[in-house]
Amino acid sequence: MTTRRSIEGPHRLDVAIGQRVRERRRGIGLSQQELAEALGVSFQQVQKYERGANRISFSRLVEVAGALNCRLADLADGLDPDHKPDHIEHVNTLMDCDGALELLEAYVAMPNSGFRRALLHHARNLAELGEAAPSDVSSAGSKP
Repeated sequence: MTTRRSIEGPHRLDVAIGQRVRERRRGIGLSQQELAEALGVSFQQVQKYERGANRISFSRLVEVAGALNCRLADLADGLDPDHKPDHIEHVNTLMDCDGALELLEAYVAMPNSGFRRALLHHARNLAELGEAAPSDVSSAGSKP
């Protein structure tokens, strides 16, 4: 590991690829242990890949795509240099929030756009309510 990397942390693209691996793995219902066994590595190594702490070599990435039953392009799509790094970092930050992936999966699974719009509207209202009066939100359910 170089000095630059240890001071600044993992490269944003290593983190982004790791998150794509995690999303795909979770999306198909595979545990870290199951993916590790398919790759012949420890589950701790899979954790490091998914966090971006350890880089995934190209040959290993091909193996990962095979184990996840997807194309290599599915894991790397949108990570080319033409995309703004801020966009990728923003998405990575959002996906790090507890429940973000589950909420996105539920949103995508909704049967029609009307339901999705309603959920989005409701979530935005809750966010605004939380910004306006956070103490009222916690006590709102206990008022008669």
